[in-house]
Amino acid sequence: MKAVAYRAYGGPEVLEYTDLPEPKVGPDKVLVRVRAAAVNPVDWKVRAGYLDAVMDVQFPVVPGWDVSGTVVRAGADAHEFSEGDEVIGYVRQDWVSNGTFAEYVAAPVRTLAKKPANLSFEQAAGLPLTGLTAYQSLVHALRLGKGETLVVHAAAGGVGSMAVQIARHLGARVIGTASERNHDYLRSLGAEPVTYGEGLADRIRSLAPDGVDAMFDAVGGGVVEETAGVMAAGGRTVSIADMGVTELGGRYLFVRPDPADLAALSDLAERGVLTVEVAETFPLERAADAQRLSAEGHTRGKIVVTVA
Repeated sequence: MKAVAYRAYGGPEVLEYTDLPEPKVGPDKVLVRVRAAAVNPVDWKVRAGYLDAVMDVQFPVVPGWDVSGTVVRAGADAHEFSEGDEVIGYVRQDWVSNGTFAEYVAAPVRTLAKKPANLSFEQAAGLPLTGLTAYQSLVHALRLGKGETLVVHAAAGGVGSMAVQIARHLGARVIGTASERNHDYLRSLGAEPVTYGEGLADRIRSLAPDGVDAMFDAVGGGVVEETAGVMAAGGRTVSIADMGVTELGGRYLFVRPDPADLAALSDLAERGVLTVEVAETFPLERAADAQRLSAEGHTRGKIVVTVA
C-alpha cells in the first residue's frame, strides 16, 4: 500500500511517500480503507521527537491518528462493524507506528464510531481528536452545566471551536479568547470573543464581573495563571496545553480513545450541533507540506490529507 512514513526523528523532510505492507488485522481490529486523515499538532511533535520520553515508537512510523474511511474487513472478534461501513476514528494505539497517513489502517474497534452521514470524509476526519478532546474536557472533567459561564482559551482553534459548540449545546455561556480576525467566527459559533494580550483578564472580567465557573485552556503559555483571577469561588480549570495547571488546582487532560464518546460526537454532528471547518486539503504524497502548515500555528479549521 502507499503510505507516508519516517524512519528517524526530524523535520518534515524525513517524511517519505513510500510503499509499505498492508497492515495485519488482529481479532479486535478492522481494516479501514482511508479516505481522509486530519493533521494534528501532535503528529509533527511526535515526528520531531518531542514526545519520545512518554511514547513508545517503532520505526518506520506512519503518522496520523484521525481517520475517516470505509471498513474493508473485520477481525475475527470485531463484530461491531461490517464490510462497507463508513467510520471515523481516533486511532491511537499502545505504540506509535501504524498510523492513518496511508491507504489502509488496522484500527481497534475501541477507536472507531459510525461516520456522520451529513459530513464529507474530509470534514469527518477532522472530528475525532479535536472533538474527543473538547468533549472529555467539558463533559467528563469540568462537568459543565446549563447556565454556567466558561472561558475557552484559543477558542478559534480546532479543539477550541469544538469546545465552544459543545459548551453551547450544554447550555453554557462561552467567552472565547482569540485574535480579532477570528471574532466574527466565534460569534457565529455562539461565543463572546475577547482579544489576546495585555489586559486579557480585565477584558474577561468586564464580561463576567461575578467571575466564571470554568476555564478550558487549549493554548498554554501561562494563560491559565494570567487569568486565574477571573474565576468564581469553586471554579474548575482544565488544560490540554499546560501540565503546570495542576499546581494551580486544575487538571491536565490528554485525550483517550473512547467509542461511546466518539459515537456521541458523531450523533451531535448528524444533528447539526457540531460543524467541522476544513481549512485546506493535501493529497497523501504532500503530507509533509500539510505538517509544515500545521506547525505554523495560524490556520483556522482542520488541515486534512486525502487518500485517492
